[in-house]
Amino acid sequence: MSIQLLIAQVLLLLLGLMGVAAARPDLIMDHGLKALLALAATFIVARMHPRTFMKHGLSFWLVTLVLLLLVLFIGVGTAESSGTRRWLPLGPLKFQPSELAKLGLILQLASFFSRRGVQNKLLSATAMIVVTTALIILEPDLGTSVLTFSLGIVLMFAAGVRISNIAGFMLALGLLSLPVIGRYLETHPYIMERWTGHATRGDVPQPGLDQIGLAHRDLTFGGWWGHGPDGLRYQYFAAHTDMVVAAIGFTTGLLGVMMLLFAYWLIVQSSLQVGQLAARIRPMTPEVHGASILATGCMYMIVGQAFVNLLVAAGIFPVTGVPLPLVSYGFSSMLTMSAALGIIHSCMRTVREQLPDEATNPDLLAVPAD
Repeated sequence: MSIQLLIAQVLLLLLGLMGVAAARPDLIMDHGLKALLALAATFIVARMHPRTFMKHGLSFWLVTLVLLLLVLFIGVGTAESSGTRRWLPLGPLKFQPSELAKLGLILQLASFFSRRGVQNKLLSATAMIVVTTALIILEPDLGTSVLTFSLGIVLMFAAGVRISNIAGFMLALGLLSLPVIGRYLETHPYIMERWTGHATRGDVPQPGLDQIGLAHRDLTFGGWWGHGPDGLRYQYFAAHTDMVVAAIGFTTGLLGVMMLLFAYWLIVQSSLQVGQLAARIRPMTPEVHGASILATGCMYMIVGQAFVNLLVAAGIFPVTGVPLPLVSYGFSSMLTMSAALGIIHSCMRTVREQLPDEATNPDLLAVPAD
């Protein structure tokens, strides 16, 4: 297993424990147990071979689509968003299928491109991305659907689809979807209200601070070293989920926030290394190609979502309801992200095993110039 990835995961899980302990002390034991289960899931998935993921990619993706369809009929929302259907009830627990759908899309597109190549396959891949995204939009969950759609774009680029073809596809799809977008915004007016409210939040003086303002105050009060998980702080909505970075900043200060960013950087660096190593293998087999796509997709699924969450906490984006991967309270996201890390471990091991021997075959390591 990759030591860098393991360090990153442990750092994120520990910071999440401190953030949840500060925001919701009553949930710390529950969150700690889920963190241990998530870490165990990473070790289990890491022992599997990328060939296994790609072999069952289609089946796994189709199962996630069925779960997304079930959500539309029997799904439930939360006390704060009762008009949505994002969760499947499983007895005393609730599960969010959209988290699995992102992973299912990664497995399916990696399997599809590694087996069939990228020539003249843009339409089929586009259909897979659109179907998955559309089912998430219907819940409605705009934040997750945007992340899922962008994930599909990243996967196409990682597979080797020309950037000009991707740009043309996005332009055509955007023009075709304009009427649908207008109707969707009319049906769900809270989306525009959230965007316009965020854009004008600083124009009118408020008697108190809003959710983002309270999060900023926690980050500021944390200082360099923080006040510890038992420091006195105000309570506000989603402090242990969407805004957990503010609780981390208050608890551990700037040092903890920098460690958080460092952990995500380790995930980016380790995942991109899989692609760099795969480029040294000549000829590149479908298995190696698929492993490279898998690693890049899983990296974006984790770090892309973290980027959006941190921009929300910084006040740049409006509140989207997207949790901070491997840190926020909630088992669906944590388990899926941990499985994604296990896939990156597996891909890294497989690519390293197939690297040529530089001592005996130096020419095989040369990467041709563009």
